[in-house]
Amino acid sequence: MTPEVILAAVYAAALIIGALVLEWLSAHTHRRALRYRTAGFTYHKDHDHWRCPEDEDLWPHEIDEELRLVRYRAKAHVCNACPLKAACTDSDLGREIVRSIDPWPHSEAGRFHRGLSLMLVALALLIVVVEAVRNHRPEELALLAAVLATGTVAAVHLAHDFRAHPANFPTPTPSHGLGLRQ
Repeated sequence: MTPEVILAAVYAAALIIGALVLEWLSAHTHRRALRYRTAGFTYHKDHDHWRCPEDEDLWPHEIDEELRLVRYRAKAHVCNACPLKAACTDSDLGREIVRSIDPWPHSEAGRFHRGLSLMLVALALLIVVVEAVRNHRPEELALLAAVLATGTVAAVHLAHDFRAHPANFPTPTPSHGLGLRQ
């Protein structure tokens, strides 16, 4: 077995592992940030509201379709009279919690990191295919086939949600200069 094939297989495997680690780290960071922003608050999905540690409710205040966010806000007079206000918010308009309409990985940040992971796996698969074309010994092809199979499984896993939920691009209109005919 040539050193070129071994190095290519190790490099491709490292790219695949790096893509999966990137995916895990980005999802973990997203979950951790959400826990930090909502610490002490409980979301009640059945009525679509948040409850603060003082048993006050934060109801949907605004839905931003462009950014795909829902903003929940407590009543200002309730928050301003709360003994925990200084530790909770500095706003005189009441505590606000922002929740993404799209779950991870369908948010913009999730799609960005998923796209990076997919590109790393695609690069790994390209390296393996090029090496398979250049080197034809059975043991070399077996090693490259194992890396190719692993990369293909990773690519299918990563691409599933990416294809199922396309980005929220605006619908083209004639003003966008796309030459749509009426």
